Amino acid sequence: MATQTFAQAIAEAERIIRSAPHVQTDQDLAEGLDYLSGSIKASLHLAWAYERDFPYFVASTGPYAKLGLDNPDTLYFHAYIRDDAEYVVSGRRGTTSDLSFQVLNGDYSPARSPDSLAAFDDRDIEIAPDGTYELRFGPAGSGGGPNRFTLGPGSAMLVVREVFSDWEHERPGEIRLHRAGTLGSAPPPRSPEAMAKRFDVAGRILVARLRTFLAFPEWHYLSLPVNTMTEPRPTPGGLATQYSSVGHYDLDDDQVMVITVPAAARSDAPYQGFQLGSMWYVSLDYINHQTSLTADQARIDPDGMIRYVVSERDPGLANWIERTGHRRGYLQFRWQRLARELKPEDGPEVEVLPFDELPRRLPHYERQRVSPGEWAERVAARQIAVARRMLG
Repeated sequence: MATQTFAQAIAEAERIIRSAPHVQTDQDLAEGLDYLSGSIKASLHLAWAYERDFPYFVASTGPYAKLGLDNPDTLYFHAYIRDDAEYVVSGRRGTTSDLSFQVLNGDYSPARSPDSLAAFDDRDIEIAPDGTYELRFGPAGSGGGPNRFTLGPGSAMLVVREVFSDWEHERPGEIRLHRAGTLGSAPPPRSPEAMAKRFDVAGRILVARLRTFLAFPEWHYLSLPVNTMTEPRPTPGGLATQYSSVGHYDLDDDQVMVITVPAAARSDAPYQGFQLGSMWYVSLDYINHQTSLTADQARIDPDGMIRYVVSERDPGLANWIERTGHRRGYLQFRWQRLARELKPEDGPEVEVLPFDELPRRLPHYERQRVSPGEWAERVAARQIAVARRMLG
């Protein structure tokens, strides 16, 4: 049967989920099975999108197919390419805070991350007054001039990230891709044998995906002291003009974590965002809960600082980051489209304190207060913004 190896891969994937070391509660397992569901969908999608001669951009992750501590503020797209061909990317720039491009020499695996062969944002391209642009990616010698980029040996994937800071007002752009010289033609018809091979590939993608992103936090997070965050540093993976600060937390329900960070000047970093992630190394529910905040969404104190309050209990504060039942999890800051290097003083300071001490110890506590009605409005705005973005 064509689907036999894929069915076997699903069974193996479920064993991986059920045996994960952090599965301790029914909530842990339920979220793992939900993660498995999204991974199954994504693996089939990716296997069928492997069209290097007739490529198109696919959504790499989203609310219902998460992976790799996905950023709630980002639309991710990718396409498979070959290093001996030329590709044309055209589109229209939206009003989002950042648009970046990256060429990788492969995909993530349990043993290594792919190398970044090129990475840049839209400051490095020429955009017409009406917002339109056309980029060409090809092997060395395929042409020069503006908006042309060389595909180095081993180039295998083109990744695009579009990042929102103001969910309510920023709008996504348009983007499309084709291999040069193929418009107006079509790929050959597929055979049953080719379809069976794709099911097999999808199964291998599924198992590798789960193993990779359960191992990934061991490389970058869990070796750090708990309830701390790193200084800002260039984000691993070769991303241009992006810094991050990471950590992991373990909090009782009567504890809160206060994370204090300077609000970055827009001239330095148009995008600054913070989020929580589950032990499955994916974002928490950012649609129906405030589990992330950008600098535009956060309430900035008079001293220019943003003070996030990570808590299970509702403190009645604008910058409450909801744990949604997750005693343990990951912490992540990102700064993007940077105009300068970040220093330690640009990064976060972390303090854990008893919940009941917040009114006394949180600076500008009264200014941060919100009513239940105001909180409901904040959540409704998130729901509306994501729904609009999904149709963008």
